[in-house]
Amino acid sequence: MSDPRETQYDRLPEGRRAGELSFRELLRFGWRQITSMRTALVLLLLLALAAVPGSIVPQEGVDALATSRWREDHPKLAPVYDWLGLFDVYGSVWFSAIYLLLMISLVGCIVPRTLVYWRAMRAQPPRAPRNLARLPDATSYRTDESAEQVLARAREVLGRRHRVRAAEDGDGADRGAVSAERGYLREAGNLVFHLSVVVVLVGFAAGSLFGYKGGVIVVEGEPFGNTPQYYDDFVPGRLFSPDQLDPFSFTVDDFDLTWLTEGRAAGQARGFSADVRYRVEPGAEEEEYDLRVNHPLTIGNTDLFLIGHGYAPVITIRDGNGDLVYDGPTVFLPEDQTLRSFGVVKAASAEPQEIGLQGLLFPTFAMTEQGDPVNLFGQAVNPLLSLSVYAGDLGMDDGGAQSVYELDLRGLDQVEGEDGKPLRLDLRPGDTVELPDGLGTVAFEGLEEWQRIQISQTPGKFVALAGVVLALVGLLGSLFIRPRRVWVRAREDADGTLVEVAALDRSGGGDVAPVLADLVAQLRGEGPPETKRDETS
Repeated sequence: MSDPRETQYDRLPEGRRAGELSFRELLRFGWRQITSMRTALVLLLLLALAAVPGSIVPQEGVDALATSRWREDHPKLAPVYDWLGLFDVYGSVWFSAIYLLLMISLVGCIVPRTLVYWRAMRAQPPRAPRNLARLPDATSYRTDESAEQVLARAREVLGRRHRVRAAEDGDGADRGAVSAERGYLREAGNLVFHLSVVVVLVGFAAGSLFGYKGGVIVVEGEPFGNTPQYYDDFVPGRLFSPDQLDPFSFTVDDFDLTWLTEGRAAGQARGFSADVRYRVEPGAEEEEYDLRVNHPLTIGNTDLFLIGHGYAPVITIRDGNGDLVYDGPTVFLPEDQTLRSFGVVKAASAEPQEIGLQGLLFPTFAMTEQGDPVNLFGQAVNPLLSLSVYAGDLGMDDGGAQSVYELDLRGLDQVEGEDGKPLRLDLRPGDTVELPDGLGTVAFEGLEEWQRIQISQTPGKFVALAGVVLALVGLLGSLFIRPRRVWVRAREDADGTLVEVAALDRSGGGDVAPVLADLVAQLRGEGPPETKRDETS
C-alpha cells in the first residue's frame, strides 16, 4: 500500500527532476499546441501577413523585368531582399514553413472535432432538467387531457424537425418528459468551413507544384509558339515537366485602345483588347478570340491573360557602309502611368563600330516652363524619341546572356556631337539623323503597340474554387443554423395535468420566446401544424 504522504514528484523516475517532460510528453505537448485552434488562427494571420511583401515587392515569377529594374534602383537593398527571399515570397522557405504548419494545424483541429461531432450526432438528446421553471425561457399551463396524450402530441410535434428522446422508465426527474434537440448541422458548418481552408491550400499547392507561370511581350503581327524559348520569363513548378505544355500558337492581329477624351483623365487608357488568332495544335484549324482584361483565353489547360500594353518604336539603323544593321519595332518599357518608356537598341553587326542606343519615348511630349521634358499622357498625340548614342564593343560576343532591355556600357564610349557634348537624338516619326564620325544613320519610322500576355497553367484552380464554395456553405451554416433544445414535461394531479415547456438556445443571443409560444399553441391544439419557417434545422 502506497504512503498517503507520497506525492507525484516522489514517484518520478531516477534522474528526472520535477517539472521535466519526457520526450514522449514533450511530443504530446507540442502536438497539442500546434493543433489548437488558437495556433491555427495565429498561423492564418501570419500567412496573410507573409503574403503582403508579395504584393509590394516585384516578384520574379510575375514580372521579371520589374524585378530587374528594382534591383538596379536599390543596389543596397537588393542583396538583403535576396537573402530574405522577398523577390520570390511564395516560393521561399519561410512562407512554405508557415504554409505547411497551417496545414498540419488545421488537420489536427478538424480530425478530433469530427470524431466528437460524430459521437454527438449519434447521441440522444439530454434528459430533461429537474426544474424546467429555472430556465430563462420556460412556461406552463394546465389542461384536462391526460399526461400521456400531451406527451404523445409533444412527440408528434417535435418529431417533425427535432431529434426526440422520449423517457419511458427513466429516473424520477426524467419520467413523464419529452426531450428534443435540433441544429446539429451548425457544427457541421464549422467543420466544413475549416475543411475548406485546407482544400484551398491544397489547390494552391497543386498549382504551385504542377503548374507554371510565364510572361511574354508580343508586337502586333508577331507569332508566338508555346515553348519555353518564346517566353520573356518562365517560372515552372517544382514538379512541372515541359511535356505538359499545350502545343498552341497565336498571333495578335490588332490591338484596340479606348482613351478617355474629357476631364482631367483625358489621354488615359479606359480599356484595351487584342484580336488574337490561335491554333490549338500545329495543323489545327485557326480560331479567333477577343482577348480582354479579365476575359482570358483558355486553350487546353492553359490560360492567357492580357495584363499590359505599351509602345514599340520602329527604328532603322544603317552603319557607316550604308548596310542595314537594325530594323523593326523595339519594345520600350513604361516607367510610369503616362507610358513614358525606356528602351535599348543594339546594332552588333554595324561597321566600323558597333552601335548602341538607349533613351526615352514620350508618347505625348511637352516642355515645362522650366524647360524640362515631360510626358503628358499615354495616348500617342505628340511622340518623341530621345536617345543617347554609344559606339564600341557591345559585349555580345563574350558568350554571356544579356538582357534586351539593358545596355552594357563597359565597352562603349558615348558619341559626342559637334559641340563636344554627349550626342542626344530627339526624333519624331519620319525623322532620320546622320551620326558623326561616319557611324551611319538612325531613323524613327513610326510607332507600333505591344501587349504583355501572362500565360499560366494552374492544375489546382478548380480545387481552390471548390474550397471557396465550401467555405461559403460552411459559413452560412454556422451563421444561420441555431442549435436549440426543447423539453416538455406533463404531470397529473388533483387539478388536472400540469404541462411545463422550456427551450434553450445553445448558440446564445437567440430569441426563443416565439418558438416557445408556437410550441405551446400546437400542444394545446391552437397553432398551425408546422413551426415557423425561419427556424432552420
